[in-house]
Amino acid sequence: MSWTRRTLAAAGCGFGLWGLWLFFQTVSPAALMRLPLWLGGVVIADDFVLVPLIVIGGWVLTHRLHGAVVRPVGVTLLYAGITTLMAIPLLLRQGEGANPTILPRDYLRDWLLLEAALVAAGAIAVVLRLRRADGSRESGPRRRRDS
Repeated sequence: MSWTRRTLAAAGCGFGLWGLWLFFQTVSPAALMRLPLWLGGVVIADDFVLVPLIVIGGWVLTHRLHGAVVRPVGVTLLYAGITTLMAIPLLLRQGEGANPTILPRDYLRDWLLLEAALVAAGAIAVVLRLRRADGSRESGPRRRRDS
């Protein structure tokens, strides 16, 4: 193993241990007791809700859509799902708690704008793919015929 890899590995372990120390300093013992329950719920939700939805969605995509649009639609759905999963905690806790300055933004509006931008980009990709698949627009530069 090179010196650079050892240094990066040591730095990564150090930052990980520092984060673990900060975690145990800031989280109450009661919250630490609830943590396994929350992690177990996440595993159950992932394995029994998200994975079947993804498998069914993938099957529907590949069997019901035109071959050229499967990839842009799938990527759009993937990014929409990821950003939705990341936004759920902010959307659910909006305006709650003793300190109203912790979540001061309008996260629902921001999330909807992000999803609209993702869908628009996906729609543009679908249109471009369909044009290319139909042959109405040739790819590459046109060659001039010399007669």
